[in-house]
Amino acid sequence: MNIAIYTLTSQLHDEQAVNAVTREFLDSLEVEHDLRGTDYVDYGTHPLDLIYVRTGGTEGIFKRLLPELLAKSDRPFYLLTSGKSNSLAASMEILSFLRQEGHKGEIIHGSTAYIRHHIQMLEKAGEARHLLKGCRLGIIGQPSDWLISSHADREAVRRMLGIELIDISMQELLDEIAVTPQKEVAEQAPTEAIRRSLPDADRIYRALKGLVTRYRLQGFTIRCFDLLTTVQNTGCLALAKLNAEGIVAGCEGDVPALLTMMIAQKVAGVSGFQANPARIDPETGEMVFAHCTIPFNMVERYELDTHYESGIGVGIRGYMKEGPVTIFKVSGDLSRCFIEEGELIRNQAEADLCRTQQIIRLDDPAKASYFLTAPIGNHHIILPGHHREVLEQLLSI
Repeated sequence: MNIAIYTLTSQLHDEQAVNAVTREFLDSLEVEHDLRGTDYVDYGTHPLDLIYVRTGGTEGIFKRLLPELLAKSDRPFYLLTSGKSNSLAASMEILSFLRQEGHKGEIIHGSTAYIRHHIQMLEKAGEARHLLKGCRLGIIGQPSDWLISSHADREAVRRMLGIELIDISMQELLDEIAVTPQKEVAEQAPTEAIRRSLPDADRIYRALKGLVTRYRLQGFTIRCFDLLTTVQNTGCLALAKLNAEGIVAGCEGDVPALLTMMIAQKVAGVSGFQANPARIDPETGEMVFAHCTIPFNMVERYELDTHYESGIGVGIRGYMKEGPVTIFKVSGDLSRCFIEEGELIRNQAEADLCRTQQIIRLDDPAKASYFLTAPIGNHHIILPGHHREVLEQLLSI
């Protein structure tokens, strides 16, 4: 069960009456839960733990309980209240005390529809955080030389997300490619040059998959431009396939982008399109994002082309369904994030840009100024659908 509900109740209140209110209130929320009552032994082990303050007069009970709860979990305290029997007043006193003591928390109170929606968002964020813990992400090579701001604080990443970053040398990948046999690839190619490049692009895919297995990775980022000079091919096809298979795979050794994609996958079910803005209209909030690969499970169709900058290997021109999107990025120390919703208004295929190109209009045009005044690196992650509320909840945890 993802949601556990614990209770706080004053002995001054009639237990039978309180139990009747509890059943009525929790049934009205229509969310699956495990009512744990006053047994806090497994508090902090679920994606979402709620403390249902059922009555007033519970402030002292909570204060005595707090050391035990802090020993079990470092997450915020979520105080659920129906508003009956002075429960809201007690919750406010408890939350005030928590803040005085330097702890995070909030009161979940309002209409039934509001409470239900808020709990569902908290559950989704908690489940994503639960899934992130223990993930191992590889850094194959180092961040590309031009990514001068795109490094990560490993300790902050481990402490805040429970993710371990694993260094893997570029030479190890090249050695893996060298011993990976070439196979024929049943893929339509628009030109003879691309057709000839497909078997080696597939070898890169299978070699990367070998490293994923060897190091027990859930994802990685690769210094992919080194492949252009060493094996005269690209990782674009490999990343498109691996992301579609659930292995988060990022470009250019960009670790903050990789972390963003990992979070995105746990929230939205897809890794996201790692891209950089090519053009921005600050007045309309319209932007062009482009890159040479996109996960195959994010597009309605795709075409093969060469890699844009080098003109060699295999690049991907993907066409994602038009509609709502979220633009997302976290910093390498997780101290900052950018989350903004918008609309994918069309895909395009200009010759002088990276192969996958999306024109996105932000819901709030004023937010385009972020990209020109305080960006978190150049790469940002595009997700289909609107996910700001859940992402904000997850990162606030």
